[in-house]
Amino acid sequence: MKVDFNHIQSAHCENGVTTNLLKHVGINEITEPLAFGMGAGLFFIYIPFLKVNNGPAFSYRSMPGQIFKRTCTSLHIPVTRKKYSSPEKAMRELDKLLEKGQPVGAQVGVYYLTYFPKEYRFHFNAHNLVVFGKEGDNYLISDPVMEEATTLTSYELQRVRFAKGPLAPRGQIYYPGKDLVKPDEATIARAIKSGIKHNTKMMIRVPGSIVGVSGIKYTAKLVSKWRDKYGVKKGGQYLAQLVRMQEEIGTGGGGFRYIYAAFLQQAHGYIPNDDLLSVSEEFTKAGDLWRNAAVQSAGIYKGRITAQADFDVIRDQLFEIAEIEKGAFKRLEKIKWK
Repeated sequence: MKVDFNHIQSAHCENGVTTNLLKHVGINEITEPLAFGMGAGLFFIYIPFLKVNNGPAFSYRSMPGQIFKRTCTSLHIPVTRKKYSSPEKAMRELDKLLEKGQPVGAQVGVYYLTYFPKEYRFHFNAHNLVVFGKEGDNYLISDPVMEEATTLTSYELQRVRFAKGPLAPRGQIYYPGKDLVKPDEATIARAIKSGIKHNTKMMIRVPGSIVGVSGIKYTAKLVSKWRDKYGVKKGGQYLAQLVRMQEEIGTGGGGFRYIYAAFLQQAHGYIPNDDLLSVSEEFTKAGDLWRNAAVQSAGIYKGRITAQADFDVIRDQLFEIAEIEKGAFKRLEKIKWK
């Protein structure tokens, strides 16, 4: 059972799964940045009541599965998605799909992914990959963050598909449905506009203090209090969590700001509004600041810098990021779409 599937490496897992599955059905126009933007993938949320690796949870992207769903929906591509209560049934149905030549996207936990280096195995259940075949007891895996396709045994695949904890995948699989029509340029342009409008709403119009731009500002205020509240060591660990979710675990962070900047540049090819290009520069600037904040946080975590002023630097950087992203989305909100 082996599908003729072309593995293409990408910067982020769900973006890569989305574009690879769409290319498999002949839709080659959708690049990783376009999928990310159409899927309204850019986000920020601080979830204090959810602990990941003994630290508060942060996410810089939308909920798992939403990028694929929104991208396909906006392009009028039907989506098939399933979750399971029985691991045995989940594996049987996967085998049946592979027998029919259908590669599938799957949400998995990364802790037991044997092909990941040990230092990257965290209890994080929102990773995405493609299963595209089976040889003996080995499933053929296209993990977009890996350079080459790889394999997992049936036991290993079942284990990661049914990982326990927050965002437990429950064997989830998804793929483009049947009877799809290849989108034309007008459809792609409408999907781009829809993605921008949805992302703008999520970042600057959702009420509450922990989501979007408001969430970035709220986190900034917390950072400056962590040293006095928890001490340098634990405060540094919380900063390390902020960085881990930004740079190492699949929630994106600074890198997502660069991808969104690329999305706006590519969107200009379908919607020739120069505001898209100038706003793109703002997201690149935000990405640079996220990376600078990560470097500062790492210095605190490693004990090289430990003063309150060092925590305050990160606070100020996050406030600046929030203002840049708020201004950028407000500019996108004001664009008069034709």
